[in-house]
Amino acid sequence: MLESIDRAKGLIESLPYMQEFRHKTVVIKYGGHAMVDENLKKQFALDVILMKHIGINPVIVHGGGPQINRLLDRLEIKPSYVQGMRVTDGETMSVVEMVLVGKVNKEIVGNINHCGGRAVGLSGRDGDLICAEKMRVSKRNDEALKDAPPELIDLGRVGQVTEVNPEVLQALDENDFIPVIAPVGVGEDGQAFNINADIVAGAIAAELKAAKLILLTDVAGVQDNEGTLLKSLKQDDLESFIENETIGGGMIPK
Repeated sequence: MLESIDRAKGLIESLPYMQEFRHKTVVIKYGGHAMVDENLKKQFALDVILMKHIGINPVIVHGGGPQINRLLDRLEIKPSYVQGMRVTDGETMSVVEMVLVGKVNKEIVGNINHCGGRAVGLSGRDGDLICAEKMRVSKRNDEALKDAPPELIDLGRVGQVTEVNPEVLQALDENDFIPVIAPVGVGEDGQAFNINADIVAGAIAAELKAAKLILLTDVAGVQDNEGTLLKSLKQDDLESFIENETIGGGMIPK
C-alpha cells in the first residue's frame, strides 16, 4: 500500500517534467552502479519505458569500463589510462568491442524488452552512426616547460567523434523503438575506435538537438579540494582544476 502511494506521489511530482519534455529527445549516458545492481538495472529499464510511453524520446548511450576491466584481468592484460582515456591497442580494442557490443549492449536491450519496452541495440559502426578519427592528447608540461610545444600522446585505437549520422536514430524513433548505443565508432577505413561514452552521448545530444543530456553516474559532480560540490563551472577554470587534480580520471572527459 505504502509502495503504491510512493509511486503515485512520484508520478505527481514528475508531471511538470513529463509535460515539459513530451515530444522531445533526452539523451541518457548510462553508467555507474545502476549498470551493476540488479534492482537498479530493472528500475532503469522501467523508467526508460515510462519515458517512451509518455511521449519522451529516450536515447541511451552506455559505458562498460568495469566489465571491460574484468575481461582484461582474466586475459592478463593490464589496462592503462591517460587523462581519463583508456589506452587501446589492437588486442584491447577487440576486448572493448566484444564486451560493449556483444555483452553489455545486449544485456541492456534485453532488460528493456523483458520489462515491456521495444529497444534496439546499436554501435557507432551501424549505419555509420558515429564516425571517428584517431585521438591524441597533449601531455601536460610542467612549469619549467610551459612554453615548449605540447608533446602528443598516442592512445592507440581511441577515437574522437567527427560526425554523427542521425538517420538510423530518427528511423527508430519514428517506429517507437528505444535506441541503445555502444560507444564504438568507425573510421574512414572501417577501423573500429574506442570512444569515451560521455563524449559520444554529448555528440549525439548536440546532433539531435536534445532537450536534455543526463549523465547517470556514481558521483554527484565536480568537487573542490574540500569535497564541496561545485554547482557551476567556468570554462576558464577547467584547465587549472585539471592541473591541480581537482578534476581527474574519468571526470576529465565529462
